[in-house]
Amino acid sequence: MEPWMIWIAIGVVCMIIEIFTPGFFFMSIGIGAILTGLISLILTGTVWQILTFALVTFIVFISTRKLSRKLISQNSQETNIFALKGKTGIVTREIPNDGRGYVKIGGEEWSAMSENGEGIEVGAKILVVGLEGNKLIVRFSQKEE
Repeated sequence: MEPWMIWIAIGVVCMIIEIFTPGFFFMSIGIGAILTGLISLILTGTVWQILTFALVTFIVFISTRKLSRKLISQNSQETNIFALKGKTGIVTREIPNDGRGYVKIGGEEWSAMSENGEGIEVGAKILVVGLEGNKLIVRFSQKEE
């Protein structure tokens, strides 16, 4: 089997592996191997092929890392319970002093504690200021009218 065929085969296998794993790591190896396979048609020395593979793989790896960081940082939004921070709601079951009550935010009821340990009565508007486990830490906003 010719060396260029081996390089192309390695590249194709790495590209297939990349489909199932995130991070662009195998893609950079795959591109490096495929380009080395094409270049090995011209440069027949094993040393040149290895150097070409290392250089191309390194350049592609550095380039895709910068791209992936940009893509990931643009789409970072809080989800699940973390998305509730900063939202407002209404107390549905009184929050006693240093105790737990319940608040309704966006149609869902959540267990909540007062930020400063003071009680908050039913019907009061609250603001979610933090999280502790699966409990919301809330602050009195104003009385619901």
